[in-house]
Amino acid sequence: MPDFFKKPFQASCVLELVFYCWPKLLGNIMELRNIAIIAHVDHGKTTLVDEILKQAKLFRENRKIKECILDSNDLERERGITILSKNISVEYKKVKINIIDTPGHCDFGGQVERVLNLADGVLLLVDAAEGPMPQTRFVLDKALKLGLKPIVVINKIDKQDARPDEILDKIFDLFVELDASDEQLDFPILYGSGKDGWMNNDWQKEERDSILPLLESVIKFIPPPVIREGALQMQVASLDYSEYVGRIGIGRVYRGVLDITRPMVMIKRDGRESPAFIKQLFVFKGLGREQVKRVDCGDLCAVVGIPGIDISDTIANAEKPEKIPNISIDEPTISMHFRVNDSPLYGKEGKYVSSRHLRERLFKEAEKDVALKVEEVNGELFKVSGRGVLHISILIENMRREGYEMSVSQPHVITKNINGKKQEPIEILSVDLPDESAGKVIELVGHRRGEMINMEQYGKRKLLEFHIPTRGLIGLRSKILTASAGEGIVSHRFIHYAEFKGEIPQRINGAIVSMDNGKASAYAMDALQKRGVFIIPPNTQTYEGMIVGEHCKEGDIVVNLQKTKQLTNVRASGSDRALKVAPFHKLSLEESLEYIANDELVEITPKNIRLRKLHLTETERKRVKKRNSS
Repeated sequence: MPDFFKKPFQASCVLELVFYCWPKLLGNIMELRNIAIIAHVDHGKTTLVDEILKQAKLFRENRKIKECILDSNDLERERGITILSKNISVEYKKVKINIIDTPGHCDFGGQVERVLNLADGVLLLVDAAEGPMPQTRFVLDKALKLGLKPIVVINKIDKQDARPDEILDKIFDLFVELDASDEQLDFPILYGSGKDGWMNNDWQKEERDSILPLLESVIKFIPPPVIREGALQMQVASLDYSEYVGRIGIGRVYRGVLDITRPMVMIKRDGRESPAFIKQLFVFKGLGREQVKRVDCGDLCAVVGIPGIDISDTIANAEKPEKIPNISIDEPTISMHFRVNDSPLYGKEGKYVSSRHLRERLFKEAEKDVALKVEEVNGELFKVSGRGVLHISILIENMRREGYEMSVSQPHVITKNINGKKQEPIEILSVDLPDESAGKVIELVGHRRGEMINMEQYGKRKLLEFHIPTRGLIGLRSKILTASAGEGIVSHRFIHYAEFKGEIPQRINGAIVSMDNGKASAYAMDALQKRGVFIIPPNTQTYEGMIVGEHCKEGDIVVNLQKTKQLTNVRASGSDRALKVAPFHKLSLEESLEYIANDELVEITPKNIRLRKLHLTETERKRVKKRNSS
């Protein structure tokens, strides 16, 4: 109880009483909407949120605003994808709208499924040319099963190949396939361009100056949260992490009022109960958070100070604790081994190089990313499991930017033994590409045990869909891009486990391996160009066992890259010739992880990404090969 109720009456008490009661009166007046935005990667979701924030007058008019405001992470800005789910709120016509921006890439799809539990409705954002993609279908299915009210937004109407009427038919067919209810099938439709900042209910209208019709539709069609009186029930659906306070649980109050002063308990997934003492309580306001003492039913909040808080945990009233059903958490499908960097160039570029540093960083990441699993194999080797190569490569990229050095093994698919049979994860692969490249891609996917299930033609492009083992996807993206002259758009998502499909051909060509330490000379590289393609430029520091290129034939080849031209005083126009070293093929982090074989590693430092053999000396590699064959 506030102190002014205990004081004798004074004039100042009236003001205190007004300031105490006003937020509660305002809370009753202010309506609430909780909405999640779901879309496939690059369909314009974050750009649309930018325009909502600007036109809802969240910023001063003279303030300079960056593009993709919510993509605060450097990697999100560089790659143009949303990696982490984020919560913001805007106020429009005395209605607080909690907006949940979700990742569009399938490797981060687990976050989308969980945060749907926070919403009462969804904005389904679809590209006016590409239409609904596999990830869109997967998340929409989850949303419809949760009974969420959808609003369909057909974005990028201004594209040359936009076909809004056809896309609307495809969306309606998708809703029917997913057994949407009659109420969900009666979805409102908006057309527009998030980039140009306009939305309306007819794409041929001339009025193209405001995004506010979208907010009007949210208020009109998305139901407010149901207010349930009774004992407190709040469930954690997402996690954040702070260096200072540890894990932060983000969730929704489903029943009662979350009051920081009342006794509470935390109920874990397995039903165990423990006292919960919340040190700080926040609600979402604009782009940030506002500290409060209580949160009403239906609102989203962030709780600080409960050790060990996890996804699906219920915070309940201590007197009448009742658990909310568990939220499912996606199981990892890919694993890699992280180890200490033990190459000859160890410790020359990184700040954190020991196994202790590696262990602390990996387990800290597992604290805030529940889709990531970390197991310590021995003191210098850690098994890291995630949802895909991109999921783990984002972690690696963040670590190298923070100053870590490490070596990472080839990705391996996690198989299961179900009913005595070996089963592996199967994914649905979608490839959007030009007509003339379709045959090559179908052949490529077929070699990797893929089965085509659908082919659609629109304009001069085709949309191909396959069922393919997750193993077959490793290294496939770069080959599809090569086969389609860089115009292929590849996406995939996990669907189920199925019987092992048999062996899949691995990399056919061998590697070009350095036989000595020192800088690679242009003279030696010029002489070796017919042997294959180099992945390093001249004057790169190399060491014995380092992979410097791809051999043009099967099997590895060991070369002397340090050889230089013999210097003499004799010059002859017939024997001397100008060096012409072809441009090297630089591999990205994902390409490097997908390229390496089972006996190779990717060495990662803050300044370089190198490929190397697991055993650096040729003698040791021959001994291991002989032992394995026998």
